[in-house]
Amino acid sequence: MAATIVGVFQPEMQNLIKDSKILLVGAGGIGCEVLKNLVLTGFSDLEVIDLDTIEVSNLNRQFLFNKQSVGKAKSHVARESVLKFNPNVNIKSYLGNIMDQNYDASFFSRFKLVINALDNKKARAHVNRMCLSVDIPLIESGTMGYSGQVEFIKKGVSLCYECLPKPEPKSYPMCTIRNTPKEPIHCIIWAKFLFNQLFGESSLDDVSMEVNEKDDLPKISAREWSIKNNYDPTKMFKKIFIDDIQYLLNMKDLFKNKRTEPILMSESILKEDYADYSHESDLKILDLFQYISMFKDSIVKIKNKLDLTNGKNLVWDKDDDDFMNFIVSCTNLRSNIFGIPLKSHFDIKSMAGNIIPAIATANAIIAGQIVIHALRALSKNYERCQSVFLRAKPNHKGAILVKDKKLESPNPNCFVCSVHGELILRLDTTRITVRQLDELILKKKLNMVLPDVMADNRILISSNEDDELDLYSFSLNKIQVVHGSRLKVDDYFQNYSVIIMIHHKEKATDEQPDFEIFNNMEDLRKRDEQLIAEENAKIVQETYDCVIEEFEKDDYRVDKVKPTYGSIRNEQTDTDMMETIDSEHEVSDAKESLTDSGDQEVSNEEILALKRKSGNEEETSEPKKSRFDE
Repeated sequence: MAATIVGVFQPEMQNLIKDSKILLVGAGGIGCEVLKNLVLTGFSDLEVIDLDTIEVSNLNRQFLFNKQSVGKAKSHVARESVLKFNPNVNIKSYLGNIMDQNYDASFFSRFKLVINALDNKKARAHVNRMCLSVDIPLIESGTMGYSGQVEFIKKGVSLCYECLPKPEPKSYPMCTIRNTPKEPIHCIIWAKFLFNQLFGESSLDDVSMEVNEKDDLPKISAREWSIKNNYDPTKMFKKIFIDDIQYLLNMKDLFKNKRTEPILMSESILKEDYADYSHESDLKILDLFQYISMFKDSIVKIKNKLDLTNGKNLVWDKDDDDFMNFIVSCTNLRSNIFGIPLKSHFDIKSMAGNIIPAIATANAIIAGQIVIHALRALSKNYERCQSVFLRAKPNHKGAILVKDKKLESPNPNCFVCSVHGELILRLDTTRITVRQLDELILKKKLNMVLPDVMADNRILISSNEDDELDLYSFSLNKIQVVHGSRLKVDDYFQNYSVIIMIHHKEKATDEQPDFEIFNNMEDLRKRDEQLIAEENAKIVQETYDCVIEEFEKDDYRVDKVKPTYGSIRNEQTDTDMMETIDSEHEVSDAKESLTDSGDQEVSNEEILALKRKSGNEEETSEPKKSRFDE
């Protein structure tokens, strides 16, 4: 090993490597590379934890595993593999969730350094807080495709993982998903909801309509109707893609003033011959009849799997071919109905499964930089632990691996690592319940594990099961949590505290977020200004669309229009590494890219010119809206 070779390291560094106990969290793409590097460097006291088991899709980049490893724990197999490099290393492996209460502050305090090789934001935030609580250096990392980054985190020395806001996954209104889809991603989400409604654990977000078989009988759910009809694929196709669409068309005002209106398929399409699709590439977009055959086949096969569960629900898995065929066929059949561009099996699987592109060479480069950061951190050479970024393309100097000019200091307004952590929580206190505050805001959004909440010396939420509190069903205003209230929130497991100031705002429409979190009032003010600007831009766009529709109204047909759609960011691309590189040239490149994108505002003068050109000066009492407007 490198540390045992004379001349590779100074004696002091050799002793540090020999005596340092390291925790590696994650044994996936980056974790495998890091574990191998640590062993070959000479570290002899390591522990690794991962909650996953090995899948076939891991084998192309997680080289410590092979076909015989499939189904086994990643951490255990990784340990066995690296011991072949050096059997004298002391490695302990865990199959478990790092957020479990077994891995508390006393567990973390045994290590000199923690290395994160995780793939989700919640676990990263938790490890960040645990390392801050016991004052242990943390090295954070991530990759996405050919890009990646390595960051050093130390209490009071550098930015922590939560010092700067992370991009939020895009969400979509349920009314758009259920009734008026405009983009492929809307149809993909609808198909996943439909799978759960028919075969999985259904929720309130049912997307297929209830069935009224007889006027004198109550309606039954689509799941009950499917069971009653023994999941007959032809009947299910007619119900989902013909009857449900006719139901939408009967809602006269649903598509009023909108450019998207579904095209009802004829029942005669069900009489067409079977269209084979098994020989087609996943990269190819099939024809309508092939997707109908795929839908029917997937229904039969999934129904057989459901029968084997003895009444249990199925859990959707992107790696199950039958499940994936159901999603692909449903997505493209619905897209065809609403005039939305179809997508290939490959593209739909990437979006439906939230697949993050992974490149083995990118993982290897980042893993090498992690070990370099580890050596500097252990020797307390913190000023050389600047964030390092792996670029997909060389910068103006021809470099693909670039670093910040200096180590950034902690954010004084950070609600996690600052001395007085405070947050502003804007919500409708008449609608949000105590249960939603606990589960959706504190645990899911703010990544807490066991929160305790107090207001005016009253306990609202307790992590102690012995505390008999029955407030979960009450809205916040019913327990006197109103505008201006201050909540003291503690998570003793994470050794973390924060003050939350309540800012009440009535929720006017379902499309508005249920809650928003801000670091300070200035951020809240900027958000309000942004919303006003977006609303003004929407008004301009609506006016522009009305003018364009004047040109098309005589011969307009929905099926002639090719919808446009923006780039899509899915709910679990939790790589969090696409930060701006510390380079003025790179910022300039980004600005040039935006300038060249062709997205421009339409001025009032241009709108008037278009009106004059159209030669139609008549004013309508109710102008049409764009197909992109809710």
